[in-house]
Amino acid sequence: MKRLGVLLGVALIAAQAGPVSAKSLEDVLKEKGVITEDDYKNIQKSSPIKYKLGDGFTFTSADGKFSTSIGGVYQLRYTLMDLDDVNNTAAKRAQDYSKFELKRIKLHFNGYAYSPDLTYKMQLNFANIAGGTTNNGGLLEFAWLNYRLRDEIQFRFGQDKVQFGRQWITSSDAQQFVDTSAVTSAFVPGYDTGVMIHGKIAGGLVNYNIGGYGGVGQNTYRTTTDNSFAARLAVNPLGDVKYSESDVEYSVNPLVSFGANFFRDTIYNGETNNLFFAKSTSWYGLGSTLMTKKFSAGEPLDFNTAGADAVFKWRGFSATGEYFFAEADGQTSKNRLRADGFYAQAGYFVIPKTVELAYRYSYIDPNRDVTNDHWVENTGAVSWYINKQNLKIQADYTNIHKQAAIASTSGKNATDDQQVRFQVQMQF
Repeated sequence: MKRLGVLLGVALIAAQAGPVSAKSLEDVLKEKGVITEDDYKNIQKSSPIKYKLGDGFTFTSADGKFSTSIGGVYQLRYTLMDLDDVNNTAAKRAQDYSKFELKRIKLHFNGYAYSPDLTYKMQLNFANIAGGTTNNGGLLEFAWLNYRLRDEIQFRFGQDKVQFGRQWITSSDAQQFVDTSAVTSAFVPGYDTGVMIHGKIAGGLVNYNIGGYGGVGQNTYRTTTDNSFAARLAVNPLGDVKYSESDVEYSVNPLVSFGANFFRDTIYNGETNNLFFAKSTSWYGLGSTLMTKKFSAGEPLDFNTAGADAVFKWRGFSATGEYFFAEADGQTSKNRLRADGFYAQAGYFVIPKTVELAYRYSYIDPNRDVTNDHWVENTGAVSWYINKQNLKIQADYTNIHKQAAIASTSGKNATDDQQVRFQVQMQF
């Protein structure tokens, strides 16, 4: 805990320095009325280098045909896990742990080339490099080109987040809690390479995404033709709702969003992949071990996953919820695995735009055909937004309840583990 105190002290010193406000000379002159709006725009166009907090440094060519922004995100985290000892034996005991980690260290490049309609993004996560090897899919997260025909019709090629699940689509630096819910991690596909058509209709009242992908996840490729398909539709009746949790902007008018998505994929049982839903702690990883009639080795499995979500924001209050249903069908054995899960979370700024309290409930049933396999989490969080999402300190506490069939320690009893996390985030 001494190390936690040191980390907290560093964060407090940074906070006492006051909100970071990197204003250029032209910003100050515009605010004081020395220059007009037209003068300001002309100066912006003529300046080859600009800086905006959260977006980073932007370099633009003299003819305005090329532009590149370079920025980054640091997430420094401490986790204390107190594992339930209810299943302890003389030979095996639950092992608590205390861990400091560089959870995410990201560097991103984005901009346009030849025309503002041809945009690109590349993002690297250096936290995925350890001891000369990579984990969690590797260093490269985003690498895509996007061509805008018009707002309603755009084409994207490359590696991106599969547009499935609102919380997953929301950036890791715009979360209401220290990290996403266990439900999101258990059901979404993750990153993949492919092509997508997407757009915003009526100024964002309706947004859609339709994509085809390789089907095996981040930085992973196959030679077969069993690719994946994803589709998402979001309706925003009161205006476009951006993918960012918490109402740190303190929305004057209420905002509402309803979304639905579908994902289909075929993978081979035992095949190497980097799909989130196929990991050992996912619905499939947990549920498949509990099947009475298991899938055959190397058998093609058809995965179909559907989800629905809703969001509400107004005057510092925000609420988000998602439900997922998933199914895996063996093409030869004809065996089937079904799962579902949901989370609901809400938060309110007790000090407007600065301090938020939040609560989240998460539920996963990895195999609907067996009993005693539920995973339930209750999480409370407090967040201090020093400069919106750009500089914030978050802490959360979670009770992790797992029934006996999937308990964190093997035994006949369910487990209730206690998790405490503390995180400092900075964007530049």
